[in-house]
Amino acid sequence: MNANPSITVLMPAYNAERYISEAITSVLQQTYTDFELLIVNDGSTDNTVNIVQSFKDERIVLINQPNRGVADALNTGLQHARAPYIARFDADDVCYPYRLEKQIRFLQDNPEYILVGSEAKYILENGDFLFDFHCIAYSHEQVMDKLYFYCPFVHPSVMYKKQPVLDAGGYPTHAHNFEDYLLWTNLAGAGRLCNLTEPLIKYRLNSTSVTIDEKWRGRRFRELKREIVLRGSITAAEGNELLAIIKDQDIRKIKEGAYNSLCGKKYLTDNHQPEKARDYFNKAIKIYPLRLENYLLYTLSYFPEGLINWLHKLSPNRL
Repeated sequence: MNANPSITVLMPAYNAERYISEAITSVLQQTYTDFELLIVNDGSTDNTVNIVQSFKDERIVLINQPNRGVADALNTGLQHARAPYIARFDADDVCYPYRLEKQIRFLQDNPEYILVGSEAKYILENGDFLFDFHCIAYSHEQVMDKLYFYCPFVHPSVMYKKQPVLDAGGYPTHAHNFEDYLLWTNLAGAGRLCNLTEPLIKYRLNSTSVTIDEKWRGRRFRELKREIVLRGSITAAEGNELLAIIKDQDIRKIKEGAYNSLCGKKYLTDNHQPEKARDYFNKAIKIYPLRLENYLLYTLSYFPEGLINWLHKLSPNRL
């Protein structure tokens, strides 16, 4: 094993037995081979650890810790990472084979950049294609123009230089569900940031994930997040309030409802298949019948595609 790899692929894992084998395999099959795969097991109670240990590749490093959340697991990984470049990756996603090679070459050829992300292909829980995700910004100038309004990066697609992230204090542990976004704002003055104009990962939408469509979080969550991002910092009290909102919604009905609703939206607006959209809206309505938005979207699925696209462009935050 190389004691000084060029890249640390940093993968937090919590109860990831269903997908982590595919995720690990996609990393081990990279065309760029000078890396370590650092997996931080955040107190999993399923078969995650046994699956990781079933791989005999010496580039895999496993760290176990009690369950303290993804931000803490990432900070643990940063402290143990041996490489100057960090490739973030999640335990339920899939890397394209050339992902690491393309990103490290970009950062090495453009030393003024400290972070590079990419587009992604979103997939369903079963791995089927859902839609092509296109970044809201690509160049550094575009990223800075959008940064305080929307998160411009798909977190598991980014590669960054480790030292600027450590200098920024790592991942803010109180910023539950947007620890990455707040970190990007803290990095804004440390170097240039951009996205590549091609997908380098498959990003899996997962109903068991802690991340759900933020519309389901409610207005207070979104308002508080907005205040924190604009300020660039978060207090422990704000973190506790965010966590309380998340814990109130950490039930299967809400997560599955949010997952099916989001899949329906994407089949309606990003990969127009209205029959599939209606199937997902039906599931969302059965799981959580009090959410009126799903009835509206179900009805909208019978409208012409051109009208749906016009409404989506007119008001992208409403669909």
